[in-house]
Amino acid sequence: MLQESESEISGDPPRKEAISAVKPWRRGPAPSSSSSFRSPPSPSRSPALPTRRGSAARGRGRGHLVGGWGPIPDVADAHIQELGGWALGQAKQDRLASDGLRFRRVVRGEQQVVSGMNYRLVVDAADLKGQSAPYVAVVYEQSWTNTRKLTSFKPVSAAH
Repeated sequence: MLQESESEISGDPPRKEAISAVKPWRRGPAPSSSSSFRSPPSPSRSPALPTRRGSAARGRGRGHLVGGWGPIPDVADAHIQELGGWALGQAKQDRLASDGLRFRRVVRGEQQVVSGMNYRLVVDAADLKGQSAPYVAVVYEQSWTNTRKLTSFKPVSAAH
């Protein structure tokens, strides 16, 4: 696009200046010389890409690094509580926990973005006497394939 310069307005001889229009880069066939699309920036000049997880996986727990464990900001969330109850039920079925345990709640947890989501949950269960029995459950979940797997279920003292 061409624009008249200030020199033309001030009475000086007219001169034209080129103003480049920045257009987004898109994937596809190599642009021809007449194309208005710019080639992608070279890796050495490209801006740093964000390493924070977006809401693509589930929208929970924004703000931790992709691949790293980060806190679950709202363990009271119905999905997190349901996962804790499911983990205890699965542990009983797999004979990793006694049948006498009853789910109370998830008290804290962490999550890790993988090809799906790993959850490390501290589950508060009650034994037959009603005493608190905390366990650490690791659950893998892939929502788009309806996959859920109990990876680990151990008493808190044995989990560390």
